[in-house]
Amino acid sequence: MPQALPAASLLQLIWLASPALPVGGFSYSEGLEIAVECAGVTTEAAAAAWLQEQLMLTQARGDLAIVHQALAAWRAGDAERVRALNDWVLHTRETSELRLQTEQMGRSLADWLRNQHAGDPEALADVARLAALPPTYPVAFALAAARTQARAEDVLLACAFGWAENMVQAAIKAVPLGQSAGQRILARLAAAIPGAVAHAMQLRDAERQAFSPMLAVLSARHETQYSRLFRS
Repeated sequence: MPQALPAASLLQLIWLASPALPVGGFSYSEGLEIAVECAGVTTEAAAAAWLQEQLMLTQARGDLAIVHQALAAWRAGDAERVRALNDWVLHTRETSELRLQTEQMGRSLADWLRNQHAGDPEALADVARLAALPPTYPVAFALAAARTQARAEDVLLACAFGWAENMVQAAIKAVPLGQSAGQRILARLAAAIPGAVAHAMQLRDAERQAFSPMLAVLSARHETQYSRLFRS
């Protein structure tokens, strides 16, 4: 049997994956809201398919791969590698609202970490390095998880599930859907997450991607959408 994750580390991962984490994730739909208006995402089946494709095409190939690589860099104390990964995230956000999302959530998570580690000078030094980047959310999440004893796979599973839960809540509000439909979509995403994580973990720098042109077009249209609930 594999060795159990210490309780403190397990609870930290659950905490980081929680929609209640005060980083503002609930205020973003990452293009889903405009997809409801312009791309036919108006049913449970369409929303489930949209989110599963987004998991595999953008999360697995981009953000989850960054979390994996940044986690290793933080644990190794490799500040230059952390900066390079953070720069990649900033440079590959294709619209202003997607860039603002990762920046805002990164700053908020850095603030949360500063509060969590107020009595730990070593941890605060890492938080200061994060805040000076300025931080993106995947790189900040990696630092938050780096001080646990969790395996990289467990960190990515937590990160992906947190994303999925936020996106399902956005779908419930925007499509709109009922809670039972939302739970069915979340179950479908949960079944796909291990494969997405496995793919993210085997990507090298030259294999990461942020190529999702339809999502970029929709995100740009969302910036001037007449009526909206979400910031992206």
